[in-house]
Amino acid sequence: MRRFAILFLVSLAVTACSRHTPPVGRWVGNYESNEVMVDGRLEILPNGQVRVSAPDLFDIGDVSDEDRAAMHARLASDLAGGWDDVSPRAMDFDGRTFRNPGGFAPQMEWDPKTRQMKLVFYFGTMRSIHIPMRAVEDFRDDPWAD
Repeated sequence: MRRFAILFLVSLAVTACSRHTPPVGRWVGNYESNEVMVDGRLEILPNGQVRVSAPDLFDIGDVSDEDRAAMHARLASDLAGGWDDVSPRAMDFDGRTFRNPGGFAPQMEWDPKTRQMKLVFYFGTMRSIHIPMRAVEDFRDDPWAD
């Protein structure tokens, strides 16, 4: 009985200390309203490091379809052109939520059951936006076209 209790406590300690493995892959997502437009790209590497970029435009207002298309093109260009400069970084991951190391605010949310990734976007004093991301094999220069 004592041996069983020791094995149980050891397995409990190992389980409590185990790290959750983040999902490996690439995701893209977009968000737009009259206030903000965001184009996001996310990659989680096999070593758990995260690359993320989300160029944005604020105070868009009521603009023509032509101006909106130009804004989409600008964000797509900024994202594609700057991606090689995005350095991988470590994040804390609890199995569902990614946070900056030692941080509190969620940066990304993962639902392992539905395999849905969301990028949490913060801007100024306004509420956060949870941008649904879609998995992709490779990044394209214009994710708005997907």
